[in-house]
Amino acid sequence: MRLHLLDISILLGYFVATILIGLWVSRRGSKDLDSYFLGGKSLPWYVLGVSDASGMFDISGTMVMVFWLFVYGLKSIWLPFVWPVFNQVFLMMFLSAWLRRSNVLTGAEWIEFRFGRGLGANLAHLSVVLFAVLNVIGMLAYAFKGIGKFAERMLPWDLQSTLAGWAPSLLSTDPAALLNNENLYALVILLLTSLYAIKGGMVSVVITEVMQFFVLTITSVIIGITAIYKVSPEMIQKAVPEGWLSPFFGWELGLDWSGLLQQANEVIEQDGNELFAIAFGLMFFKGVLASLAGPAPNYDMQRILATRTPREACLMNGMVNLVLYFPRYMMITGITVLAVAFSMEEMRSLKADQFEELLPIVLTRHIPVGVVGLLLAGLIAAFMSNFAATLNAAPAYIVNDVYKRFMNPDCTPRRAVTLSRFASMAVLAIGIGFGLFTTRITDVMMWIVGALYTGYVMANVLKWYWWRFNGYGYFWGMVSGIGAAMLASKIAKLDGVEAWFVEHIGNMNSLYLIPPILLASAIGCLAGTLLTPPEDEETLLNFYVKTRPWGAWGPIRERAMATIPGFEPNHDFRINMFNVAIGIVWQLCLTALPIYVVLQQWNWAIPVATTLAVTSLTLKFTWFDRLEHDPPAVCTA
Repeated sequence: MRLHLLDISILLGYFVATILIGLWVSRRGSKDLDSYFLGGKSLPWYVLGVSDASGMFDISGTMVMVFWLFVYGLKSIWLPFVWPVFNQVFLMMFLSAWLRRSNVLTGAEWIEFRFGRGLGANLAHLSVVLFAVLNVIGMLAYAFKGIGKFAERMLPWDLQSTLAGWAPSLLSTDPAALLNNENLYALVILLLTSLYAIKGGMVSVVITEVMQFFVLTITSVIIGITAIYKVSPEMIQKAVPEGWLSPFFGWELGLDWSGLLQQANEVIEQDGNELFAIAFGLMFFKGVLASLAGPAPNYDMQRILATRTPREACLMNGMVNLVLYFPRYMMITGITVLAVAFSMEEMRSLKADQFEELLPIVLTRHIPVGVVGLLLAGLIAAFMSNFAATLNAAPAYIVNDVYKRFMNPDCTPRRAVTLSRFASMAVLAIGIGFGLFTTRITDVMMWIVGALYTGYVMANVLKWYWWRFNGYGYFWGMVSGIGAAMLASKIAKLDGVEAWFVEHIGNMNSLYLIPPILLASAIGCLAGTLLTPPEDEETLLNFYVKTRPWGAWGPIRERAMATIPGFEPNHDFRINMFNVAIGIVWQLCLTALPIYVVLQQWNWAIPVATTLAVTSLTLKFTWFDRLEHDPPAVCTA
């Protein structure tokens, strides 16, 4: 792409401004670990909510969702259930409050709060650190591949030729094949973004993310309006298959691109989504379990722990839902509409595995000079937000949960922050290494959210809702789940296994690995728990009284009621589940409405908007008005 000087100036100016602002505010994040990782728990909930939303507005995910909407049409609104997106609804309704009451720094530190400090608790603690580091490395590889594919299509410089001119010997060896233009762009952008993310910690990340979110919102509105102005509903209907505009499906997906774009049929087959009812059922089942498990130890958990009170933690996740979906899906739909209307010939020249590059392909067309620079700044801001948030979450586990706990408990705050910066650099280097050997964004994403997160689910559900579950059960559940995720992914790629699936079911979908991984993890959880004694009763009582969960806490609940005057157990299970059901519908409306607005499908948009209004009003009475300020602290001694 040939960028105009104005576009280049806007892009470079934004880069410089973001890095300078991040470095300027970094002094606030250098006092101690609480300041570095959680901003001293002083940031307002709405600022953290916008920051969290900005972190989720990542460029790799946006590229995948543009590709999904193009190929699957409105049926693509179900595919993000694989993360699952509705975990934000569970957090908003009750889990954020439960987590924030712990007042800890990281997810691994929360394990001590739940299981104490015995051998089982220490093993559970280390298993969380292992998962968190694996997760961050995977997400960094995912970000690396996404920004590389995007930048190579969008930016005008040939970095490989420049490098060859400066250091020809560097490109004369076999490993130099990895230093292609795509990977070189990713390296440069990752290293620039890491400057402020590593130096300033949470405060730098949040401040820059809020600024980036406003750029992204402006960008999204511009793209959506451009699509509405340039593309009529009739143009879309002529270019897409029957059923593309409907979110409903049967046993099979019900989309056939034959005669329009054969490669799209190949993509659906490659993804293993022909039997869509099975894929949806597995996504939803695993999604409910993953949501009940609470947030994974990443930037989402970090934002919750950084809020000032449990009430604000719930409001923060509500803010994420409210501000994220409408602008993001205006952008996704606008890009998809422009592709459907004007880029079909170019799409027919692509291979099926190149459809992920649809986003940068479309942005090279139909956007006026000046606006392109703003769009590039906004989309790179999306990457920077997610990357900085992911990178900032990793060192807390290495420094706070391994080094300080097991190696040097007397480590000074300044030294801890310094070590955290080195840990960030080490994790970044490993993530880049994996990214260099990755070929497809979707493959990395599906392994993380499909296999790896499934291995995490069972142990993290039981930790909230079953008093008997102990540290040994958690450790063996995590180890067997993560081990099964890695083993199942390898087995699924064996020729004989893949051939059997193709013959009897269809192309292998990583979602099919969910049942065996859950089973392996459940066996580990139950065996580890029932073959070892329960945790100390005082530890369990302290956790139960502070967190106030519902679930199978009978013996601990009875003791709390008998020994603590005025203690009332949590009776909100039914209203929480009702709010979750309403909240999922509410969130789906927030997703579908901007899609139908940009498509100008008013016969769909009006009912969706009406449903959104009704669910919003319902949640006002059943959720918002019931949010309570924390009661006075209860002494358990």
